[in-house]
This record gives sequence, structure tokens and C-alpha cells, in this order.
Amino acid sequence: MTEMKTVKTWSDVETLASTAEIEIPKDPLDRVLGQEEAIELAKIAALQRRHLLLVGPPGTGKSMIARAISLQLPKPDVEIRVAHNPENPERPFLQIIEEEQVHKETGYKASAAGKLIDPEKAPTNVAEKLGYRCRYCSKYSSYTDRTCPFCGKSKSEMPQNGGMFQLNEMIGTVFEAIPGMGQKPKERVVTSRMLADGSEETVVFECAGDKIRVLDQKAMEKRREVEKSSNQKVLVKLDRSPFVLATGASETELLGDVRHDPYGGHAQLGTPAYDRVVAGAIHEAHEGVLFVDEISHLGSLQRFILTAMQDKKFPIMGRNPQSAGASVKVEDVPCDFILVAACNIQDLENILSPLRSRIIGGGYEVLVDVSMPDTPENRAKYAQFVAQEVMMDGHIPHANIPAVEAIIAEGKARAKTDGMNGALTLRLRELGGLIRAAGDIAVMEGAELITEDHIKRAIKRSKPAEDQIKARYGSYTKGLSKDISSAQKEKSQYYMENEHVGDQMFN
Repeated sequence: MTEMKTVKTWSDVETLASTAEIEIPKDPLDRVLGQEEAIELAKIAALQRRHLLLVGPPGTGKSMIARAISLQLPKPDVEIRVAHNPENPERPFLQIIEEEQVHKETGYKASAAGKLIDPEKAPTNVAEKLGYRCRYCSKYSSYTDRTCPFCGKSKSEMPQNGGMFQLNEMIGTVFEAIPGMGQKPKERVVTSRMLADGSEETVVFECAGDKIRVLDQKAMEKRREVEKSSNQKVLVKLDRSPFVLATGASETELLGDVRHDPYGGHAQLGTPAYDRVVAGAIHEAHEGVLFVDEISHLGSLQRFILTAMQDKKFPIMGRNPQSAGASVKVEDVPCDFILVAACNIQDLENILSPLRSRIIGGGYEVLVDVSMPDTPENRAKYAQFVAQEVMMDGHIPHANIPAVEAIIAEGKARAKTDGMNGALTLRLRELGGLIRAAGDIAVMEGAELITEDHIKRAIKRSKPAEDQIKARYGSYTKGLSKDISSAQKEKSQYYMENEHVGDQMFN
């Protein structure tokens, strides 16, 4: 087995054969490259439950930081439910169930499920009544088979009382001649048995697929306890992810809703109001992290996030006035979350001022870095990054050290393009795509490791479409002229008026 090694500086990396030997940190925040200030504030946010606004370009690790914060939090300890309100069905009861009670109910449900046995181990008369055993040939088959697949006779039970037996036998013979006909077997049989102390106990046998479910008296009592809570619905489970992504969410996805019922919640035909209530992302993030990338794109929905942050609770109601759910409302549904929002620099002005004020008043704003100094320590972080990308992808091999050096050289070149000399880029999403492209080449060639040559070839393959157009046609405009027909050229006002704009944009 390969011995794993923690790499702190480039000299540690040079002693390795490949990135397969690099130990990946257990703390997700230690897997984020650079961004020292953001990481420090993220740890504070997790410990103190502070909000965070991360500002910077895509691919710099903002979503990774948000996920890492959620993994620092304690597990949720409540479950949120709604229950039927018999006096006013359109105002379902809200229930906040503690962890201990949830586990207790789970135990009840497990014990109420009874015990599963093979049909052959059930009493003969029970197996026949349930339709598992044929009373003619004594063979066992599925209870869904109305006719025995072995002897071809009906498995339905018929009374044997003199002349009536003969009549029933004749009727049964007629039905047996028609495949699939006959009396439907029972799906539940109630019997009794004697206990060791001489008392009698009721036992229930039920069909359960290929098995028979056996419920003794204790199991039946616990089933009745479970049935008492049948008029309720779990909105937010106890066992849930502490990280909720709400990027680009609609109003319904963000705030919850009440589904439409064409029967208007009719007692016999419709679906009860409580069963149509759906939680939103703000409720699912209760006790966890609500992550909204490009938060400015939510527009006016930002004000609802602000209200939820302030009150730590938000009602769920029907959001379509034409829907039968419009009159249903559940008040004060908990939504105590940590907001981690992200945006680009140019979008800062589109974030509601009161929301930014709330973040600053109960958290931090941080401008993420787009590069880090080219030092031996940071080169070692690049090697760790390669190991992490290989692990997360799961379909590509690890890289040898010359390949890591080639990735470092590319990272340095990309930082220089951003005007950062002597630095390594932190736009790591695109760099991760380069590693995957090189890994794909290695897989197709059957190579055990990603090599420097794979990286160089992947760089050529990974060029943006604009660079490919320029390389093939000489300019963006020339490429556009080759791509559209003469008829399109005549009709395209954009093409006529912007003949040289493309070259200015992409040169």
C-alpha cells in the first residue's frame, strides 16, 4: 500500500513518484487553495454562525468554501413537520420534533414492521389462505398467482360441506379453466396462539412480496401508535444535508409552496392541505448553510431572504392565486441558516442595500484572491490540488511530478494574463478542466499516470472557442463570415453594423 505524505513545500513533492502519494487534508477548508482571509472568516462563520458574502470571479473556490463551512457545523437536531388541523384544515399545525423523539418514533416504526418469514415456515392453513400454498399439490408460489403454476388449479379456498362442496367444486372447475380466474386470496389472516404462560395471543399474517409478515400483539400495538401520527408530513428531515444550494432558485423553490389540488382538498377525493405543503430552500437550510451564487440574479427575491435572516422563520403559503393552495398557510416555519452568498465585482451594486447591511451587521464581506505568490509552499498546494481533482473525478489516473510542474507553468502563465507576474492563478475551475482533459488522454492511451506530454496536449485541446476561431480563420469576424450564409449576411443588421467589433473584443 502506498504511504501517504503531507506536502508542505515543493521539496516534499520532489521526493514523490506521483500525486497518488499526497495525503489530502481531512478538513475541507484546508483543501481550498490560497484564499487565506476567506478561509479564516469561513472558520469564524461556522463557529459563530455568521453570514458571508464572497466577491470575486467564477472558479476561485467560492462554492467550495460554502460547502466546507456546512461541514464544520454540528448535525441538525430537529425535524420539521406539518399535521392535519381538524378544526381548520387550511391552517395545518406546525410541529418541531426533537432528535430524541424522532429516533424513538423510528424505533416504533421498525418494531411495528413485524418479522418477515418464508411462506414455507408459516402455518399451512395461513399459507393457503394468503395464496402462497396450493391446497391441491402443496407446492408454494407467489401469492399473486391466482392459479397454481405447478398443477394448474385455482389456489382459492372453497368450503367442503356436502352438496355445497360439490357445487363449489364444479364452479371452481369452470373458473379454473379460465386462466387467472378464481377467488382472490386474502392479504391478511388473523389467528391466535398459546403462550408459555397459558395465555392466548392474537397474531396477524400479511402478504409481503415473497415473504409473509408476522405481527404479534406488541407489534400491533406499536403499529397503532404509528398510525396515530399518520395525519402528518415531514417537511424537513432530521437526517439532512447541512448545505443547501439555492443559486437561480425560483420563488417557489426558495420560499416553499402549497401544491394545487384539482378537487380543492375535498375530504374524500382531494389531497389534505397539510400533505400539499412543500418546504423551500430557506427552510431546508435550517441549522445549516444556504448558498446562493450570483445572488444579484435573484432580483426582488433578495428581500425575502432578508426577512428570513431577520426573523429566522418564514411562512409557507400557496403562491399561485389561481391554485387551490392559495388559501393554505403554515406560519412561523423555522429557517435559521447561515447565508453564504457570492457575486462578481460588477454585480455588487445589484445586491439590495438592506441585505448587504444585514450581512455586514451579522457577518463579513470578503474579496477573494485571483492569484497567490509563486512560492515553494504554494507550488506544493498546486500538487495537492492535482491530487484532489483526481480523487473527485474518480475516472482519471494520478499525475507524475513533471506533469504537476507543467500545470504549475500553466497556472503561472494564466496569472500573468491577469496582470499578476510571479504568481499562480487561483481560477482553479478552468485549471481543473485542464487536468481532466489530460487525464482523459491518459485513459484513452492506457497510461498509468498523467504525464507532462498529456498536459501539453490538453492545453491545446482546452482552448476557448474564441481562441480556436482566431487560430483557424485569423479573426473572429472572418470566422463569423465563414459560418453564416450570404442570405443571413444580408439580413443580419448586427453583422453589418459590428463587422469589426468582434475582432476588438477577442483580439
